Amino acid sequence: MTGYQGPERVFSGIQPSGGMHLGNYLGAIRKFVDLQTQHECLYCVVDMHAITVWQDPKSLRDQTFHIAAAYLAAGVDPAKATVFHQSAVPAHAELAWIFSCVARLGWLDRMTQFKDKAGKDKERASVGLYTYPVLMAADILVYKATHVPVGEDQKQHLELSRDIVGRFNREFDAPDFFPLPEPLIKGPGARVMSLRDGTAKMSKSDASEQATIYLIDDADTIAKKIKKAKTDPEPLPSEPKGLESRPEAANLVGIYAALSSKSDEDVLREFGGEGFGKFKPALADLVVEKIAPIGAEMRRLQADPGHLRQVLVAGAERASALAEKTVRDVKEIVGFVV
Repeated sequence: MTGYQGPERVFSGIQPSGGMHLGNYLGAIRKFVDLQTQHECLYCVVDMHAITVWQDPKSLRDQTFHIAAAYLAAGVDPAKATVFHQSAVPAHAELAWIFSCVARLGWLDRMTQFKDKAGKDKERASVGLYTYPVLMAADILVYKATHVPVGEDQKQHLELSRDIVGRFNREFDAPDFFPLPEPLIKGPGARVMSLRDGTAKMSKSDASEQATIYLIDDADTIAKKIKKAKTDPEPLPSEPKGLESRPEAANLVGIYAALSSKSDEDVLREFGGEGFGKFKPALADLVVEKIAPIGAEMRRLQADPGHLRQVLVAGAERASALAEKTVRDVKEIVGFVV
């Protein structure tokens, strides 16, 4: 256990390895906007995590600006939250090495995401991909973050962060030093599925261009993707239980509910008994209303990379002030000459 008594602080990050989509918005970025009014928040573009698999250098830089633009366009305010890129704060890597000496191989061997990403040819995967969760722990704890908005696929990594905290605090007789970070998972729209397969998560790597609504999509593109979304021939049920064996219908209802800040029950109360011929146009109008302005603002921001760079650099300076103190204290605790 930890007796940490420091301030509540939120940390989260997104990899710059593809276009931001509706799932990213509902599952993460919209929550970032809400949290910045309630907590001290740090929102990172985790470019060091991105290179655990090959990235084209120019594309990596462009994608870093793309993520920053998505944060700002969706409503993250750099005056309220610290927005920065991971590689600009060397303390992440310094703490990750120390944590690598605290974590145990058995802990990492249990991480299912490495097995999923490495596939059958894990011997050819990078060491960085294997130790990714240790760097994630450093990302969080270099700021002594107490809360982390994560998806279900990252929950196991957060549990590893908690294991590292427990071992560090015990081994170095520093029970009050690091907090045990808590996940912030619950909330509407936490898991948005593919428009072509309701059993698969919406992803930037989907083979079908029609499966994913990108934040950068214009109104016409959004409407066409909703129109072509896979459904079934049955009308919508009157209550959520009727969606249990209908993944595509459940996904579309869930998107509508999340964007309208309603429950699934509310949506089905309005559209139950109706066919998708009526529901899809209503959903398209709603997605266009909520997402198209974000896309327009992203395009404006991305046209001015100098401004985005200024935001990231200023954020990195603020983040470094916190991170460098943590690493300096950690060095003292482990016995380094400081």
